[in-house]
This record gives sequence, C-alpha cells and structure tokens, in this order.
Amino acid sequence: MAVFAALYAVLVLFLSSSSFGLAQVRIADALIPLSVIFGWPAVTGVTLGCLIGNVVSPMPSIVTDVSLGASANFIASVLAWKIAVKKRDSMISEFLGCTIATIVITFIVGTYLAMLTEMELWIWWLGIFTGSLISINLIGYLILQFMKKAGLKVT
Repeated sequence: MAVFAALYAVLVLFLSSSSFGLAQVRIADALIPLSVIFGWPAVTGVTLGCLIGNVVSPMPSIVTDVSLGASANFIASVLAWKIAVKKRDSMISEFLGCTIATIVITFIVGTYLAMLTEMELWIWWLGIFTGSLISINLIGYLILQFMKKAGLKVT
C-alpha cells in the first residue's frame, strides 16, 4: 500500500502540470488498473496517494479536490478490480474494468470540477475522459498486461 501511495503522490507532484486542469493526463492514474493484480494494497494506495497528491491542487477548493478525488480513485480501483477478477486472466474483463474506472473518474472528477469552476459540465467530462482514457485504458492497461506477462497473477 505504501509503495502505491508514494508512487501515486510523487507522480502527481512531479507531473503536476499534466495532473491538474481541463486537459489532464494524470499518469498516476495508470496505477489504478494494478488493483486487478494487487487488490486492497493497490486500492488503498491509489486512494491515499490521490489524497496526498491533491494537496497541491490549483483548483478553487483543495478540500473538495482532496476528498472527492480520493473517493473517485477508491471507487474506480475497487470496480476495476472486482470486474476484472470475475473472469480471471481475461483481457476483455480487465479492459472493461479499466473502462469502468475511466467512466467513474470522468463523472466524479468532471462533475465536482464543473461545480468548482464556471466551465460547462460536458467540457469537464470530455477533458477528464480523454485524459483518463490515455492514462487508465492505454498506459495502465499496458502496464497491467506487462506485469501479468512478468508472472504476477490476478488476486
């Protein structure tokens, strides 16, 4: 858990220019699909890491970004994990888990950011969806497949 939390927070902090805002590709979110392999340690790690990383948020309400961002990560990683393990070692169910995580992040984060700013909801949803598609469905899914090929098994 500590490794995931630290890695997530460090990635958000060092890549803050791409971790916040409308066109965010939060590379740290590529860790969310790893909940498929590591289960609760990854789930709690990406949740805690988001809570820590969002402390430097440039958004109007850091408290909202910290609490709701961490909640979004928790829900997204639990759903990705539970969906993917229904059919062990199924690339389709793992990709579906990643897609559900992307949708959860899109709607939760996009919605509260629209409420914090004066920008239209659909614009936030589009921006967050695009970034999450890259970080979770592309990068995260590829990392998950690489780790499975390296011998790590689904929990």
